[in-house]
Amino acid sequence: MSNRGTIIAGVLAALLAVPALSQSTAPAASALQPPPHTLPYPDLASGTSEAERRKSYDLSPELHRGVPASAMRAQARRLDAALGALAAQTPGAPDAYVVSIALDSDPVFAREAREAGRVLSARYGAQGRTLILAGPDGTRDDAPQGSITALLLALAHVGSLMDPAEDVLVLYTTSHGADIGLAYHYGDTGYGILAPARLKAALEEAGIRRRVLILSACYSGVFVPVLASPDTAILTAAASTRSSFGCVAENDWTFYGDALINRALRQPVGLEDAALQAGKSVAEWESKAQVLASLPQTSIGMNARSWLPQIEARMPRIASAPVGRPAFDPAQFTAAARAGQK
Repeated sequence: MSNRGTIIAGVLAALLAVPALSQSTAPAASALQPPPHTLPYPDLASGTSEAERRKSYDLSPELHRGVPASAMRAQARRLDAALGALAAQTPGAPDAYVVSIALDSDPVFAREAREAGRVLSARYGAQGRTLILAGPDGTRDDAPQGSITALLLALAHVGSLMDPAEDVLVLYTTSHGADIGLAYHYGDTGYGILAPARLKAALEEAGIRRRVLILSACYSGVFVPVLASPDTAILTAAASTRSSFGCVAENDWTFYGDALINRALRQPVGLEDAALQAGKSVAEWESKAQVLASLPQTSIGMNARSWLPQIEARMPRIASAPVGRPAFDPAQFTAAARAGQK
């Protein structure tokens, strides 16, 4: 393997590998408890050269193993029902469609995706046009599980409902990440990489031109140069070479999710101002935690600056209060928590 291929594998191993749990130490199974990660994350790329492995990851490989057919059927029905419940667009008026997805079964991501869906739905007047893809979080299991396949199907369906000339997709993703894309990891049964090139292709195939993309994961800045366009606003939790923080399983929020969704976007301010506020909060928390700055990224296209005010005109005029435990608590941010990077 080339040095680059070794680096890619090393990043995945460092971010996603976990110690195996014995039968006696594994958490007890519960319908509302997310499945733990107990097995090493498999190498999903093919080929031995740098170019071969990069091309393999760019195709967004996804692996499912040991999933009962009954569980697959149940999830398919749940996703179909959720997609079927989405309202049609209103001719002559710009509508926002919100998709919020947790791509990892660590419950912090499901909690964050659920609340992000609620906040973004209220902000952009997307009631009836909001889809949450998130597995069990310890208290509920009421949505289709997030996966690469579920997201691609959702984008295709949402695209069929939207008028590309006036409607807007607001996509929020939360998960672990690597410098090759977003990591999908569901217990010991689901694995995958959502690469920037694959997400771009899915959006284009669905005919979704106007989009607000908020990606919360380590290295998520790798999506900016690929997905930036005049009609795209893209916000990421980290630069393409940096980790982000706060993703330990027991948290309610990651640093970026708490700063942007739970605080800044609850305020009656524009998206760019909210991103600036969130960046300052994250930088302050990271400085106090003495970790390397994640450097959140923001790119707002020229056309997006024209249509963003139209959908943001629906935002509540009164700020709502943050919910859940703060992502950063100086008294609790220990070395162990600091190691919980995304």
